[in-house]
Amino acid sequence: MAFKRNIVITGGAGFIGSHVVRLFVNKYPDYNIINLDKLTYAGNLANLKDIEDRPNYKFVRMDICNFDAFYKLMQDEKIDGIIHLAAESHVDRSIKDPFTFAITNVMGTLSLLQAAKLYWESLPEKYEGKRFYHISTDEVYGALSMTHPEGIEPPFSTTASSSEHHLAYGEDFFYETTKYNPHSPYSASKAGSDHFVRAFHDTYGMPTIVTNCSNNYGPYQFPEKLIPLFINNIRHRKPLPVYGKGENVRDWLFVEDHARAIDVIFHNGKVAETYNIGGFNEWKNIDIIKVVIKTVDRLLGRKEGEDMDLITYVTDRLGHDARYAIDSTKLQRELGWEPSLQFEEGIEKTVKWYLDNQEWMDNITSGEYEKYYEDMYKGK
Repeated sequence: MAFKRNIVITGGAGFIGSHVVRLFVNKYPDYNIINLDKLTYAGNLANLKDIEDRPNYKFVRMDICNFDAFYKLMQDEKIDGIIHLAAESHVDRSIKDPFTFAITNVMGTLSLLQAAKLYWESLPEKYEGKRFYHISTDEVYGALSMTHPEGIEPPFSTTASSSEHHLAYGEDFFYETTKYNPHSPYSASKAGSDHFVRAFHDTYGMPTIVTNCSNNYGPYQFPEKLIPLFINNIRHRKPLPVYGKGENVRDWLFVEDHARAIDVIFHNGKVAETYNIGGFNEWKNIDIIKVVIKTVDRLLGRKEGEDMDLITYVTDRLGHDARYAIDSTKLQRELGWEPSLQFEEGIEKTVKWYLDNQEWMDNITSGEYEKYYEDMYKGK
C-alpha cells in the first residue's frame, strides 16, 4: 500500500504519545505511523495493544540521541512529518539527575532536527510538504502570581465551571508571547529544546511548530505523576504525600483533548507559530487531591471522603512554582479547538479507567514490563 504520509511520533509508547499514536492510526488509515520510543521506564507498549497489528502502524525502538540511526530511518521510511513528544518529564527526577534531562531533551531534539534537515534538504522538493512539530510544556514560562481578581474567591467545590476555576487564582496567564523563565532542570531543558526548534526555522527555513501544554491527566499515565499515583495509593490505603500545604495551582487538561489539539495543529497550524494548549481549568493541588479521594472512595463502594486521613504533608519540592495557567485563546480562535470535557467528567473517566485496569497498574508498579523489554531487545 502506498501511504499518503509517513509520520514519526517520538515517545509514542509514553502517556501522551500513546494517545497521539492511537488517534493518528485510527483516524488516518492512509498514513504510515511510526512509533519511535527508547522504552525507558515511562514507555510501555501495553499502552497500544489495541492497535499493534494495524497495517499502518510500526514500532521502532530507538534513542532519539542516536543521530545515525534516526537519519537512516528518515531515508528508509521517507519521513515527511515528525511529531516530537519524547522527553524526560518528571521534575523530581530532573532535580536529582539534570544531566539526563539535558542529554535527552536538548541533545535528543537537536539530533532529530539535524537529521530531518539533512534528509529534507537532500530532496528535490526540500521542505515542501514537511513538518517538524515539537511538543513542549507550560513550565518553560516560569511561575504566575497567586493574586485573584477582587471579589472572586477561589472555588473549592467540584461544581465550579472550568472558566470559574480559570479566573479564581489570578488575572495573569501564560500567553504565546510570555517570556521564558524556567525554574527547574526539567523546564530549563525543555526551554533549550524549544529554542533549537525555532532556531532551525529561522536559520534553515525548516517548517517547525512548537506547542506548550498544561498538565495532562487521563488513562495510561505513569504512576509517578500525581493523579495515577494517588488513585493507586488510595486503593491500597497508602499515604498521599502532598508537597508543602498543597497550595500550588496547576491547569489540567484531559489527555485525549491534547491529542486532538496535536492533530489539528499538525495539519492546520501555521509554520513557525507557537500555540498554547490548556484546559482553562485551574486547581490547587490539595483540592484536586480531595476530588480524587472522593471519586475513588465512591467508585470503590467506600464512604465518600473516608480516605482523607491518608493525606500526608511533606517538605516542599525545591523551586516549586506556585501557579501555572495557560491561555489557549489563540488556538481556539485560529484553529477551532477547545477542550471537550469538564474536569469533573474527565476525572470520573480517569479514575474509573485506573480502577478497571488494575493489571496494567500492577505491571507498571512492579517493574515487570521493563524486564520484559530488556529481554526482548537484548543485544539489539
